[in-house]
Parts: sequence; C-alpha cells; structure tokens
Amino acid sequence: MRSLSWLPVAAAVLGCAALAQAEEAARPAVEWSGEVRSHLDPRSANGSGLLAEADRLSPGLAPAQRSGATLEAGVRGHGHGLSADLLLRTQRFEGGAHDDTARFNELYASGGLPGAPSWQFSAGKKIVAWDVGYGWRPNDVVEQEERRTLLSTTPEGRPLLQLEQFGAETAWSLVWANPTHLNTPRRGADESALALRYYRRDGAVDWHGFARFGEHTHASIGAAAAWVATESLELHGSWRFTQHADGWAMAPGIGNAVVTANPWQPARLGAASQWLVGLSWTNADQLSVLAEAWHDGTALPDSAWDAWNTRTRALAAAGALPGLPAPALAGIAGNLAWQATPWDAVNLRRDNLFMRLSWQHDAWQPALDLLYTPADAGRVVTASLAWQGDRLRIEAGWRRYGGPSGALLAQLPLRALGYLSGTWTF
Repeated sequence: MRSLSWLPVAAAVLGCAALAQAEEAARPAVEWSGEVRSHLDPRSANGSGLLAEADRLSPGLAPAQRSGATLEAGVRGHGHGLSADLLLRTQRFEGGAHDDTARFNELYASGGLPGAPSWQFSAGKKIVAWDVGYGWRPNDVVEQEERRTLLSTTPEGRPLLQLEQFGAETAWSLVWANPTHLNTPRRGADESALALRYYRRDGAVDWHGFARFGEHTHASIGAAAAWVATESLELHGSWRFTQHADGWAMAPGIGNAVVTANPWQPARLGAASQWLVGLSWTNADQLSVLAEAWHDGTALPDSAWDAWNTRTRALAAAGALPGLPAPALAGIAGNLAWQATPWDAVNLRRDNLFMRLSWQHDAWQPALDLLYTPADAGRVVTASLAWQGDRLRIEAGWRRYGGPSGALLAQLPLRALGYLSGTWTF
C-alpha cells in the first residue's frame, strides 16, 4: 500500500501542470533568478554544559562544535505552471569534515480552473508558511518553519496538495500536507495532516482562522490577527489549541539512577494551548522596535525541567566520585548525553519574551535582539549588521547563549556562534 501513496500526488502534479500550461499558453516565458552566497561560521563550544561533562568522562562521546565555511548557490524559476527552487551547498568544517547538499526547496505544479480564475491548485514540494509573529508562530501548522535562524535561509518546503480560493477581501486555503506519509508514523512537520486557513481583511485589521487534523496528533484550531493601529504602530496576536502534540517524556521510575537505555522517549502529549502577542513600532527615521511574548503549552513544564536539572546534577556528582572504573564512567557519561534529548524542541521553556531593535539607514541595517526565558533567566543575545548594494549583500552577526548555570539556554552545547556572509544575486 505504501508504494501507491505517491499516486495521488503524481496525478495532481500532472493535472495542475496541464491546466497551468493551457492557461499560460499566451505567455510562455520562464522567469528565473538566483544567488551565490559564501559564509564563514565560527563556533565556540560550551565548556561547562552537560555534554562537556559527558565528554570529559568519556572523551569523544559528544560531537565537536566545529567552525566551518559554506558555499551555496540557489536558483529559482517559474514557467509553464511549474515552480522550482534548487539549492546546492558544500560545507567544510575544522578537521577536514565536509557535507555536500543538493535539494529542491520547492518543486511544484500550479494552475487555475478554466473559467474560474479565483481558484488555484498546487501539488508538489512547496513552502506554505502561515500565521503572524516574528520570534515564533503557533499556527504555522504546515511548514513549521524554524524561526530566528542566525543567518536567514530559504526553508525546505513540504510535500503537499493545495487548493486555494481568492476574493477581493478574503481567501481560503486547504492543504493536505505529507500525503505520502499517510499510514506511516511521523512526528512534527512530517506528519500527514489536513490543514485549513481562512483570511479576511477588514480595513486595517487582518483576521486569520486555522484548523488542522493530524494523523496521530488529531485536531487543533487557532486564530490570529494583525492590526495596523497607526502609521508607526502594529499589533498582532495568535492563539492555538491542540488536542495532542509531539514531545518527549521520561520513563517512569527512573529518578537519578544510571540506566542502560535512553530514558527519554518520543511521546504523544495531551491537550495544550499556545499563544503569542506582540507589537512593532517604526519611526520616520526607520528605527524599529519589535516586542513579543509567547506561551507554548506543548513544551515541557517547569516541574519536568526541575526534575531534569536534579537528575543532571546527580549524574555529574556521580561522575566526580574518585576511583570509578572506566565502564562506570562511560555509563554515567552516556546518561548525561541522553539528558540532551529533550532539547529537540521548538521552545525549551513554555514562557518566552523577545525584543528586537533594528535600524534601516541607507544601505546599512544594524539589529540587536534578545530572547529571555523568565523561568530560569536564560537568554540568547544576537547582534547583526548588513549592507545591501544593488546585487551584493554583506552580512555579519554574532549570537551568544547565557544565563545562570542552571538555565537551560546556558547548558546548550554552543556558547556562541557567528557568521560573515557575502551574497551575489542575479
């Protein structure tokens, strides 16, 4: 049965391409553009985090945080009902390691129904990013794009079938995300799901409504709004309630004991709510301030992180006991490394505060932002500077993770990372 799961996608792609070719017969030109970018990515490892302690007990256990250099080229094109975004990338890291990537960020066919120009169909691999907000988007239920990346990149789209209808002030969009994953257990953005969005413009306010049904996370609903209150001030907010969510859970009864298998396992969590509120203010001199606060009920609660901290400290204390044989040290080191498992989450803490200050001055674009977690006073500080010419863009930035020793953000494998980038567009 799984071998047949591509049939609806293939049929839809061919159908959309045929409709689009008929529609665009009068304008056969292909539009395309691209860019070449090179960047250096210096990294500084955290010498006091749990992975550093695990590596001290068992050298080579934790992966090294290597600086690197990257050269990438992107080409985008559209014509005859087909759209593509091709990425070619080669990366070289300290010590001689390398990684080469070639992929389509987008590759899809699209077209409209003859005689019904307000209806649009798409099929293939496509970026469909919804919701309002900058630091995080609760209702980005299709693309589930990683936000606040240090160096902005084009995300990789999702396989999908999409039907859209556009009016003068409204729009509908129905998406079947990951149709080829139906009846195949997948987590997060790889889950097969139906998603619906409704949009309406009402003067200075944009209203959004969302619904999603995932194969194993089941139903969720959401709403969002963005209001341009004055020439300088914009307010936005988003809310979502989900029946289930993907996350991590520790096996019961583990406590602080050293175990022989990872106690953290993927889990389907219960109902949760998510919300975000924010504002942006820009003056006549293009000085901008963005402030947001959000709550992610799918993240681990503070009580779970308290237990996590207790276990981590107990394991580190056990590893510091004198005279332990090498096998015992290796076991403790492995348990410490497993403590990093729940870091694989969109938000580590449920409550987050974010502020960004930026300025557009001629060709220069400096920015400074802060992510703060009130529960443990963790913080991420990012500074960047960009210069934009006609075709050339030069960027540099630096990000540092910190806070008290018990803060989650202060225990991540990276202490700091940066970039120096040059981009040429054509």
